[in-house]
Amino acid sequence: MGRDPNLLSSEAFGTLLVEERDDRVVVLLNRPEVRNAIDQQMVDELHVVCAALERRPKILIIAGVEGVFASGADISELRERRRDDALLGINSTIFVRIAKLPMPVIAALDGYCLGGGAELAYAADFRIGTPSVRIGNPETGLGILAAAGASWRLKELVGEPLAKQILLAGLVFRAEEALAANLITEIHDAPELMAAAHNLADRIGQQDPLAVRITKSVFHAPPDAHPIIDQLAQAVLFESEAKFDRMQAFLDNKSANRKKKKA
Repeated sequence: MGRDPNLLSSEAFGTLLVEERDDRVVVLLNRPEVRNAIDQQMVDELHVVCAALERRPKILIIAGVEGVFASGADISELRERRRDDALLGINSTIFVRIAKLPMPVIAALDGYCLGGGAELAYAADFRIGTPSVRIGNPETGLGILAAAGASWRLKELVGEPLAKQILLAGLVFRAEEALAANLITEIHDAPELMAAAHNLADRIGQQDPLAVRITKSVFHAPPDAHPIIDQLAQAVLFESEAKFDRMQAFLDNKSANRKKKKA
């Protein structure tokens, strides 16, 4: 599939490697000298990616270079931040924006996925990993809290008891433990990780894009918004051309298969 010259320009990034395709964007966190630690520049560049994907929705795959997803926030920057920096929500703002992207986000995890790196992964819709994944939140050991999503997303993802083990006792999951807790859903050897991420993106790409977008929005709607939000969303989809075309294709295929069996 070809590159879309109107979406993103790779030359615009210093901490990310960006690959564009017709239906997806692949972003590699690219600060190998500090194990892909998330700094202000990386946050700013992720905002650029999000702005583009909000304008022209595509699937997003996020991974890291050189066998590491992200070792956390850049401690050299974090140490110098003060109260007003915390109130800006530098990392939490970008992770919320990533979570709210119109199309699904896939995090392909390898090696260290800690602190802010873990919180970035929690913001994704899908997390797959390698056997070397180490995922958790050691923030309390550094005298701070996991304030970029882990304090509330983790409870939704793994349940309160395990979330407290991670947040309050510094538990770091290995791959099999993360799989058992449903924090990741697949384990692949490192050489196959990106292929697995693209396979998942291919499965998503086989669905109707509008139905995927609306389903994601409905899934994340507040509990008291249901069932009326479901009904309104379905009303929109019931009028879409894709609904008629896809259902007719299903019926045509079913009819053809029935005729083959009778023949």
